[in-house]
Amino acid sequence: MDWLNSPVVREAEVTRAARRKSSHKNVGFPLSQDGSPVALNTPAPRSGMRQVPSSLFKQPFTPRSSLRNPDVSAILATGGRTPRFVHTPRPTSGLSMVNLDDSDWTNSLYPSPLSVMGEASFTDEVNMSAVILKEEDHGEAASLSLFPDFLQAFLKHSSSAVFDLLEEYENICQDKVLTLQKLVLQSAPGQQKTSKTAGIFWLLQQEMVTWRLINSLYRDRIQSALEDDILMDFSAPSESEKVVMEQLFQRDAVVRQSQLVVDWLESIAKDEIGDFSDNIEYYAKSVCWENTAHALKLRRTQSQAGFNRPLVTELDPDAPVRQKRPLADLDREDDARLLKYLFTLIRAGMTDEAQRLCKRCGQAWRAATLEGWKLYHDPNINGGGLELQPVEGNPHRGVWKVCCWRMAEEDQFNRYERAMYAVLSGNLKQLLPVCESWEDTVWAYFRIMVDTLVEQEIRSSGMSSEELDELPREYLEANWTLERVFEELQATESKRVLQETKEHYHVIQKFVILGDLDGLQEELSDWLAGSPTLPFHLLRFITHLLLFYRSLGMQLKEEVFVDVLKAYIGLLVKEKQTDLIAFYDSHLPPDIAVSQYAQYLETVMEAEQRKNCLKRAHEAGLDVAAIIKTVVETVRGRDNQDFSHHDLTPALETATSAEDQQKIDVIDWLIFDPAHRAEALKQSNAIMRKFLACKKHDAAKEVFAKVPEDSMREICRQWEEQGMDPPLPAEEENAIREHLCIRAYLEAHEAFNDWFKHLSSPPVKPTLAAQAKFTEKVAHEMREKEYQLDLENWQGRLDALTEDVKERIYNVLLFVDGGWMVDVREDAEEDSDRAHQMAMLRRLSLPMMAFLLQTVLQRTQRHKESLRLADVIASEQHRLYEVFSKEELRNFLQKMRESSLLLLDKGLDPLGYEMQS
Repeated sequence: MDWLNSPVVREAEVTRAARRKSSHKNVGFPLSQDGSPVALNTPAPRSGMRQVPSSLFKQPFTPRSSLRNPDVSAILATGGRTPRFVHTPRPTSGLSMVNLDDSDWTNSLYPSPLSVMGEASFTDEVNMSAVILKEEDHGEAASLSLFPDFLQAFLKHSSSAVFDLLEEYENICQDKVLTLQKLVLQSAPGQQKTSKTAGIFWLLQQEMVTWRLINSLYRDRIQSALEDDILMDFSAPSESEKVVMEQLFQRDAVVRQSQLVVDWLESIAKDEIGDFSDNIEYYAKSVCWENTAHALKLRRTQSQAGFNRPLVTELDPDAPVRQKRPLADLDREDDARLLKYLFTLIRAGMTDEAQRLCKRCGQAWRAATLEGWKLYHDPNINGGGLELQPVEGNPHRGVWKVCCWRMAEEDQFNRYERAMYAVLSGNLKQLLPVCESWEDTVWAYFRIMVDTLVEQEIRSSGMSSEELDELPREYLEANWTLERVFEELQATESKRVLQETKEHYHVIQKFVILGDLDGLQEELSDWLAGSPTLPFHLLRFITHLLLFYRSLGMQLKEEVFVDVLKAYIGLLVKEKQTDLIAFYDSHLPPDIAVSQYAQYLETVMEAEQRKNCLKRAHEAGLDVAAIIKTVVETVRGRDNQDFSHHDLTPALETATSAEDQQKIDVIDWLIFDPAHRAEALKQSNAIMRKFLACKKHDAAKEVFAKVPEDSMREICRQWEEQGMDPPLPAEEENAIREHLCIRAYLEAHEAFNDWFKHLSSPPVKPTLAAQAKFTEKVAHEMREKEYQLDLENWQGRLDALTEDVKERIYNVLLFVDGGWMVDVREDAEEDSDRAHQMAMLRRLSLPMMAFLLQTVLQRTQRHKESLRLADVIASEQHRLYEVFSKEELRNFLQKMRESSLLLLDKGLDPLGYEMQS
């Protein structure tokens, strides 16, 4: 019954080896006439498999029959053909098997772990050794290369080669599994099952086979979507069981894809068959039951004394059952091992190898019992050609199958022997007891499901013989569906299998088999919301799985897709995979992509890394300008202080804090690219407004220094390059004016600081002691002369600084074209926050500038000029008095009163003019 191993679907477009040789064009995903992707309804109930969009009626089509050369061996068995999946096995323990036949097939199929390790390159070994030296659990570090590897594979394959991409994913995982296997083998025996490396090894194995499943199923589903509307029902009479089954597989996607699941599970078993590590060297012996034969010979040639233990007296295959006598103990043990291994080979889809092993062990009769499953087909019935063709299959397959069913029910047989015949006859009840894992159990259900559906089809076609009636009705009338398989799985009595159904990859595999994308997304959403967090590599797999679905044009739930990508991006940030973040961020909706990438950029501090992040964002097609603007606005918005009027007392906290430094450094994002100079000007202005309001002049100076000096010229140049004539847009022109206002203010403040520092450090007049000697007096006179010279220089410097600070403060107070921090262009887009801040900054800063100028003039005895400052404040042209509070005006007038009194003391009038008698 090994037709379950190689149905029609194992032909050119689904077998990996054949795909390499086939000229059949790779199908990425179905396209409608306008070139847009067609949403696929993956199979749920069998009746829904034929629902394909009508746009596919006009797709070019190559019939399946032309893609295959079906014969009985090709459809029903391995028949010496290349198995469905050919992979380098990954055994964790060796399998000793020698001299089974001249081809030494076990060595070619199942290399030992040592031979596998020998295939690695010298570079791999060096890298692995370096990892081992640096990491306590080196498997986790060794697997981090999967993150860039998967991105590189994604970028390498276009959407039209989506299945090549899946193969690449599988190959990447396979290479990493081999590497981790070596690390596990090098671990101490007690650590092999408990280390992180072992856990990652298992995760990557599961991921590898899951990509294999997805590739197999969706390749068939998409091909079906392209062909189903063109395939017509076969009206030709059913010539044989083979033709009936061939037609069933061509038209029924559920049967075909169920067989693909069987193929997939058998490929996993074949990969892991090296785990069956019993010593079976004795299988090379060509004599069956030689210990029993030897014992019987001894009994014939010697007296019966000492041979009290009953043994079979004949050595035909039925003797133990017929006589109800045992074999010799060693033969019974050998048979038990052989039967277990035969079942293992059948479980791996290697029935031909199982038969070959039986013959090499002298049990050709057992090999014959494994032969009767082949469907009968006589190619000569319709005059197939001038020459007679060999007849294929078993014309009495029905009788053979009933016998197999009965043997599976016979308690006297070994449990693995019963399971072997249960597989061949479709007896699920007797097969399940030897299925220990989730994979084994699912394989059993799907194998029996396909077996049952084929038998039902043969019976309904009228090809069945009466012997089939002896099979149980519950088998012949079973209503199998994909959903029922997993419902039965949930009801299993095996605690291990029940527990394994909850494992992440098995849940994903279930939904992939069912084609239930909505159910899968709901499960993913629950995982992301739950605790603990998902393993790193599982999250990477889920991310690329959803990207694969989207590349097929399948409808995803946006909230689930966004949550998965955000979680994966967070993982990449945590693992410092900085070169990968932008690409995955670009698959988010635009607004979310901007905020997500901006959130990441806030954590990047090094200048070179910032440049690299922006470069990656450009390459990924992200809106870099919007991202940078979001970063800057987010950082500068982290301030609870608001603009408020303050008195003239010195600010207590004017030092630059760590939070202030973040706001200063964030401007760097805007100066990497000259195209962002206008935005750099606007954002720096906004940050400096806050600093000036808090009297943090040093911080404001740092921000001002960040903006390149050629920014205004660069803004004008870019405007002209766009073919635009002056003037600039109102927003840019107002930003440039504001920048100049802040520059004037900072220059005035800096000039005052220089003046005040110089004023506070005059030369010290030398003193002479009362009882000074002559030499001391001479030295004193020399110091007096030096002092007078220094005083003249100091006074000259003070006068120059005074003129400079006067000019700079007046530049602020009398700023051209409407005043300091006043926009000239009123046609700009309204920004209420900016307008409020600029108005408040005038009220905060201009009175301070006036008081600073008053201090300069009074301290330098320029009281007449100090009084003239009142005319400037009261001028209707500048209307500076409007920015003074009542308290500030009162203080200003008090300062003027003091100047007037000092002028009166000098004999001048209150305004500083000479009095006329």
